[in-house]
Amino acid sequence: MKSSSPRVFAPVVFWAACLALASVAAPLTARTVDLISLGAKAGDAAPVTAVLQRAIDEASAAGGGTVVVPAGVFISRPVQLRSHVTLRLERGAVLRGTDNPADSRGAKGFVWAFDADDIGIEGPGTIDGNGKVFEQRDSAPGRPHLIDFQNSRQVLIRDVTLCNAASWTCKLHGCDGVRVNAVRIYSHQGYNNDGFDIDSRNVAISDCLIDCDDDAICFKSDSAKPCENVTVTNCVAASNCNLIKMGTSGVGGFKNITVSNCVLRAASEDNRRQWKKKKMEGIALDTTGISGIALELVDGGVMDQVCLTNIAMTGIQTPIFIRLGNRKNGPGQLRNVIISNITATTESLICSSITGIPGNNVEGVILRDIRVAVLGNGTAAHAAKPVPEKEKSYPENRMFGDTLPAYGLYVRHAKGITLDNVQFTLRHPDARPAVILDDAHDIELRHLRAEPSTPTTPMVRIARSSGVAVSGFRSAQPLKQFAQVDDCPPGALTLSGNDFTGVERVSNLNAGGAK
Repeated sequence: MKSSSPRVFAPVVFWAACLALASVAAPLTARTVDLISLGAKAGDAAPVTAVLQRAIDEASAAGGGTVVVPAGVFISRPVQLRSHVTLRLERGAVLRGTDNPADSRGAKGFVWAFDADDIGIEGPGTIDGNGKVFEQRDSAPGRPHLIDFQNSRQVLIRDVTLCNAASWTCKLHGCDGVRVNAVRIYSHQGYNNDGFDIDSRNVAISDCLIDCDDDAICFKSDSAKPCENVTVTNCVAASNCNLIKMGTSGVGGFKNITVSNCVLRAASEDNRRQWKKKKMEGIALDTTGISGIALELVDGGVMDQVCLTNIAMTGIQTPIFIRLGNRKNGPGQLRNVIISNITATTESLICSSITGIPGNNVEGVILRDIRVAVLGNGTAAHAAKPVPEKEKSYPENRMFGDTLPAYGLYVRHAKGITLDNVQFTLRHPDARPAVILDDAHDIELRHLRAEPSTPTTPMVRIARSSGVAVSGFRSAQPLKQFAQVDDCPPGALTLSGNDFTGVERVSNLNAGGAK
């Protein structure tokens, strides 16, 4: 018996010692601190900022951990998240900004981080910016973003509600390695209430619900470094402005970006845009988004390898707005864009457009498997309206006016554009051509489906263009003339594999009904 005791006791002592060491070492690598344990009180009017910031600082200094905001409302001034710390808001927890805007003066964000590693925000609680207490005008200074993470690495934001931002809701600038999942955004309390503003690399955003006043998902590039290697998928976005936007600014450009499986719609409320009340011509609904997809490169840089697919949009003015301009830094390059599997219903007289500037073409854009239910109501005067260049203007769907001369797609200063199985249907009669090509070269129109306008309006109008190939066209209704071709070189339009049955005249250059 005595000889056996040491053999039994030794392992017990060994594992007990290991457990003791683990209990001592654990706080150094994974501290979990609840605000209540540090003296904070839910519902107290006094800000918990000092307690919250101390908990974050101490957790970071100890090697990392989680700071927990329990159920209840906690008022705070801005706080800085530090390396290896996660801020967790339990169910029913609300971290809210104070009623004094001076408390946030000079802050980057209500919750912010700079040059941090391995940081996170987790729900299912809420961060409320209390944005209504700040100055309410466009671009008003002194308003913090709700979340502002800059120059940080390995960032995780998940399962949290972000609401009532004073300015942008979630800014990711200069970060590398970002995951955002199941985040809910609701921001309609002020101007410039964007949803996500992404100027980072290696970013994955999924399964988010966004409802905001300004741009919902906005890619930016404020420095020479491009916004690159980004995926956005399985999101529902609502806005009174642009739903998916790249640009302004776009200094470094955008590369290797995909957006897929998203639903886009008008916002739940509109307190300041009110496009219809501002007497913008042709707006059909009281609340509308501007553009479903807005690709804007006007500050130099390069937009390259961008794919947007499987997107359904309603309550928007313009489905697709692609603009290469020269606002500053000289013209950039916009190329290699694929937009596919899109369904849209429009609520304005501003059709989709692809426009460059004289001498600088948008290049290599493919529009494939797209169906647009167009509002219609365009007139002959709209069809004849000239379109200004506005090379240096701020890009927006209405930059050329409240109308465009086509009802489906307007293309100018572009090269290598392909439309494949693009369909336009009219909800109301429209006197404009379905498609206009102006200074457009190497263009393919495959399996275009569109409804005739007036008996004398051509389906397609082509001017100052070359290398336009039309194939697979079939008119669903009698059509007086398919194409009007003006000021183009010989052979600018080629036709193959079309069924022009019911078309009285194929074009003003070819009255023979060629197939």
